[in-house]
Amino acid sequence: MSSVPSNRASLWFLAITLLSFLAASTAPTPLYHLYQEQLQFSAAVLTLIFSVYALSLLVALLTVGSLSDYLGRKPVIFVAVLLNILAMLLFIHADSVTWLISARVLQGFATGMATAVLSATLLDTDRQQGPLINSVAPLIGMALGGLGCGLLAEFAPAPLHLTYWLLLGLFVLQAIYVWRLPESVSPQPGAWASLRPTLHVPAQARSTLWRVLPLNTATWALGGFFASLAPSLVRAATGSTSNLIGGATVATLTMTGAMMIFFMRNRPASQALRLGASSLPTGVALILLGVHSASLSLFFSGTLVAGCGFGAGFLGAVRSLVPLALPHERAGLLSSFYVLSYLAFCLPSLLAGNLSHSFGLVATTDGYAAVLIILSLGALFAMMVQRPATTCSANVAP
Repeated sequence: MSSVPSNRASLWFLAITLLSFLAASTAPTPLYHLYQEQLQFSAAVLTLIFSVYALSLLVALLTVGSLSDYLGRKPVIFVAVLLNILAMLLFIHADSVTWLISARVLQGFATGMATAVLSATLLDTDRQQGPLINSVAPLIGMALGGLGCGLLAEFAPAPLHLTYWLLLGLFVLQAIYVWRLPESVSPQPGAWASLRPTLHVPAQARSTLWRVLPLNTATWALGGFFASLAPSLVRAATGSTSNLIGGATVATLTMTGAMMIFFMRNRPASQALRLGASSLPTGVALILLGVHSASLSLFFSGTLVAGCGFGAGFLGAVRSLVPLALPHERAGLLSSFYVLSYLAFCLPSLLAGNLSHSFGLVATTDGYAAVLIILSLGALFAMMVQRPATTCSANVAP
């Protein structure tokens, strides 16, 4: 009997591994206030801890994002898992800000490496289910990481360690199993050259990437805000002090996004993009109403609507892009897509964090929300203008 796992087993393994990396990435979010109490660091240091993860992830995408196109998928997945194992060990033993920053840097690089190679391997394994899993698994992972760690911090012992021990055990199992996967890419020369920081976007995909960029930027900027400032915003606006708030805000946004992706999985990419461009600004407007009325229920209602836009926009972008790449271009295209996505994830929220010191968190949120609404509605207007033009062109074509 063959020891090579079936396609279905490979899909499950790849999906769970991708989910695990993203769960680990949001696990520290509910713990930040506990770290602040234990290590006595300022809000500025908290911003630094958030930023180094995203910047390290971007470095990985820019350098090793397409490495698996040359070395093969399995060795790159293994190295990414191994690096995340080391990051979990750093979290477990973190007794200073330096250790915490080091853990986030290593985790960010491992996640950036894993995101590109796992996404490409999923497409290699199944062209039908791969795009859906690529869209759903990261969002479910972020939700489980934030909410799961929040629950453990609230109700379980050793809140700063237990989550990382559980993730460590999971990653060890994944490091062992990865070598049973079939290799989907033949090694080829050019690995060293591929490490030069660059964006590998195939010529045939460039116009589509520019077309989905405004909505994708708004989508990921919303995610970055929720991962960094939303817990503080909810506490400031409503007075809630629950340890679950940080995880619940991220989980509500991302889990709703994942459900929307599942429901829209068989719809055209253009329809998903239009739904995302209309739902996201509506949800953001409701969130603002919740903030200014100090209503926790209205805030989470807006998050549910924005989450629909989050998921639909992400799905529409991925499904618009992935069919345009050849097998040896997939990891490069996906790494480029995630570079732009994570720039939108970290830079606006970092700017907002700095501005909040001068203008206050609520006023900064108002400005942040206005930009997201403008980007989304601009993308929606462009789609509405482009659609009649496309139809007209189709009618006059020979």
